[in-house]
Amino acid sequence: MRRNGLGDSTVEITELAFGAAAIGNLFTEVDPDRAAATVDAAWDEGVRYFDTAPHYGLGLSERRLGEALRGRPRDTYTLSTKAGRLLEPLPPGERAATGPSEGFAVPHTHRRRWDFSADGVRRSIEDSLTRLGLDRVDIVYLHDPDNHEEAAFREGYPALEELRAEGVVGAIGVGMNQTAMLTRFLRDTDVDTVLCAGRFTLLDRSALTTLLPQARSRGRSVVVGGVFNSGLLADPRPGATYDYRAAPARLLDRALRIETVCRRHGVPLRAAALHYPLGHPAVAGVLVGARSPEEIRDAAALLRTPVPDALWEELRAERLLGGTGEETA
Repeated sequence: MRRNGLGDSTVEITELAFGAAAIGNLFTEVDPDRAAATVDAAWDEGVRYFDTAPHYGLGLSERRLGEALRGRPRDTYTLSTKAGRLLEPLPPGERAATGPSEGFAVPHTHRRRWDFSADGVRRSIEDSLTRLGLDRVDIVYLHDPDNHEEAAFREGYPALEELRAEGVVGAIGVGMNQTAMLTRFLRDTDVDTVLCAGRFTLLDRSALTTLLPQARSRGRSVVVGGVFNSGLLADPRPGATYDYRAAPARLLDRALRIETVCRRHGVPLRAAALHYPLGHPAVAGVLVGARSPEEIRDAAALLRTPVPDALWEELRAERLLGGTGEETA
């Protein structure tokens, strides 16, 4: 599988990345053996970039991913985690016996506390290494600093820069579901990469307006997540979700029309959705979540599916690319 570098760093990622939120019991429980088998399947498909976060299942994702990777040579894969939410144990009397906890089906044993201070970032990484059972992470992203912008710029980012200079991490960045603040990070800091979820897809091309041009002009890399917009581009039908809510009728109609064009070219809609972001020179990889071996094998097969230029040309001719941002790539 093709590998790409991140900015000026020495860190490389595979163009298909494994998102480990699902094996942290996102929405529903995943059996521990199934979680391990899912990571194994990703490895067998050539995936060598794995992403997690403390937020995912109150540390469950980190523990499971670390355990699944522990027997592999450490220099053969890239691992990222995130900082910005510290996990603090709840007193026994405050604990709920079952989840969900902020979307994760796990016992509510800890509270998530926002902390983008320098000490908070360092503590977060130390805690993550303990849960992962590994000696280092390759990439650290500030995680969703939407409501903590100044703290993230004033303290969180400088802490990451220091850790990179110390060699504790190889690359640093920010992960969010929006473009404006990510663009500011690309413009005003020396991040190596940003993780942009849901904003560079067949239905939402808002990253094309400022984020991707800024990344390209600065020689920085973008990892794209949420290529299916939480479901609508995987299976467009009434009741499908877009950004984790019921999809508006206009977006469902657009997705169905895109799917019709894809069928004319013999390409699954999901394959087009996965390939689309990789066509931009600033995009280093796409991040796909999986909760089963079948799901990650399917993603790898979709990546191997050829997508003819004629498909993109027809989508542009039908004015079906976009909806937000520019209409041409």
